[in-house]
Amino acid sequence: MIAIIDYGVGNLRSVQKAFEYVGANAQVTSDRSIIQKSAKVVLPGVGAIRPAMDKLRELGLVDAIKEAAAQKPFLGICLGLQLLFDSSEEGGHVSALGILPGTVERFQRLKVPHMGWNQLKIVRKDSPLFDGMPDKADVYFCHSYFVKPKDPAVVLTTTDYGVNYVSAIVKGHLFGVQFHPEKSQAVGLKILENFAKL
Repeated sequence: MIAIIDYGVGNLRSVQKAFEYVGANAQVTSDRSIIQKSAKVVLPGVGAIRPAMDKLRELGLVDAIKEAAAQKPFLGICLGLQLLFDSSEEGGHVSALGILPGTVERFQRLKVPHMGWNQLKIVRKDSPLFDGMPDKADVYFCHSYFVKPKDPAVVLTTTDYGVNYVSAIVKGHLFGVQFHPEKSQAVGLKILENFAKL
């Protein structure tokens, strides 16, 4: 079973329906015991990082998320990717989950949010998340901030939006994507199917 973490942000039902479409059993939950028992975990999210972190702390989910990210296949989507890093400059400075070293920064001198379809340039060819995926596939984005990992080895894809920024990461069984696979049609469904099969 795939646990989709519910902390009051994001289109959780769309993510769940996308997993169900590819034949995966996915449950939306904020119950830490279900998260701990699940085979895989998804941390989705849209919006701002500070209220997201406040809600995760309020629900007592921070430790459960860190444990899951260390022990089982884990996928952060959009804000869920950004939450994996140390901190964000959004609203001054906000501490995040600190699972991966790095920061979250705002696009400068560019129209925000970066919304719509854009291409993925695959940097690492060895990731099962992108198995069967062509280079330069189009996916759907909606964000004003992007991650800057300290370790270049975690970079899975980059995307060009005036700057060449990191749009997906991988570290072992930990994955994160800045785009919305549940809104990215056949390409996004393939990525979710690959994750479900891990």
